[in-house]
Amino acid sequence: MSTPDILRPARRKSRQIKVGSVPVGGDAPITVQSMTNTLTADAHATLAQVSALAVAGADIVRVSCPDEESTAAFKHIAYESPVPLVADIHFHYRRAIEAAEAGAACLRINPGNIGSADRVREVVKVARDHGCSMRIGVNAGSLEKHLLEKHGGPTPEAMVESALDHARILEDYDFLDFKISVKASNVTLATGAYRGLAAACDYPLHLGITEAGGLIGGTVKSSVGLGMLLWDGIGDTIRVSLATDPVEEVRVGWEILKSLNLRQRGVNIIACPSCARQQFNVTETVGELEQRLAHVDVPMTVSIIGCVVNGPGEAMMTDIGLTGGGKGNHLVYISGSADHKVASGDIVEHIVELVEARASELKSADRADAAE
Repeated sequence: MSTPDILRPARRKSRQIKVGSVPVGGDAPITVQSMTNTLTADAHATLAQVSALAVAGADIVRVSCPDEESTAAFKHIAYESPVPLVADIHFHYRRAIEAAEAGAACLRINPGNIGSADRVREVVKVARDHGCSMRIGVNAGSLEKHLLEKHGGPTPEAMVESALDHARILEDYDFLDFKISVKASNVTLATGAYRGLAAACDYPLHLGITEAGGLIGGTVKSSVGLGMLLWDGIGDTIRVSLATDPVEEVRVGWEILKSLNLRQRGVNIIACPSCARQQFNVTETVGELEQRLAHVDVPMTVSIIGCVVNGPGEAMMTDIGLTGGGKGNHLVYISGSADHKVASGDIVEHIVELVEARASELKSADRADAAE
């Protein structure tokens, strides 16, 4: 179902850059990123993870390039990758040059940390020659010593000053194809820094709560921090940092955007937490459906409600709805209208069939529209 514009946050106006073929900033959709955790020198394993992230919905994937073996493998990974790759570089300017020449769509590098003006000039030249954008990535845990002394520690003001100092270096070389991040593991520190930076420049911003933690804790911290910023209209691309399978980062990132009506992808399952009124096992049903429908990328909403208290109302607002009924028979709604019944033992298979059929119809309609 379409969402009224009034329910979507107004985006901050930022300039637009390209990460490969993917636009970031301006009026482009907010993109979802993740990062591989394989050894980059193992091109086969890294490419397999990049592909899995792309299937999960990653628009952009970052790959660490700490040594020559990594940048050598990066050439093969970038050539085969289904999405643009960001080469993560720290300190060593030669790795940045190698990565850009190997096909990186973007370099994550802080120009103030790679040495002399000649080195910065070389990196800027190779980036420009290869159509490679950059990301300035400020982290509260690695701020410059003089800024820590000036501000009395890692404060939002110190992080913003660091970001703008790095930005000025690129501006001096007339290189403006970059985005900026000011990440911290502390939610209030990160949100304060991003709000300050958003007010100080018009560069696209890469959002993240860095080192957020495991799946549960990290998801909560990221959802709170990124959610506040996105609702303020701040943010052009996001990365959820979790100490788990990076595919989960992509899933959480999409759920954050979907919850704010900023982007839609896949099946949004609306489900009650269940209680003694439930007429079928809601928790078990939803768990199975989430796994079985993970491959569907067409946006649609499915409501799974255990009884008639809220079931009919939720079903009338979703593409496909299920409301628990008596005697093991439950009412299925299609496009908001009561349609037919399904037995308890057939719920999962039946809903999967309905969703897949609906997804196929929508894809066919999109193809027909594109052909006109």
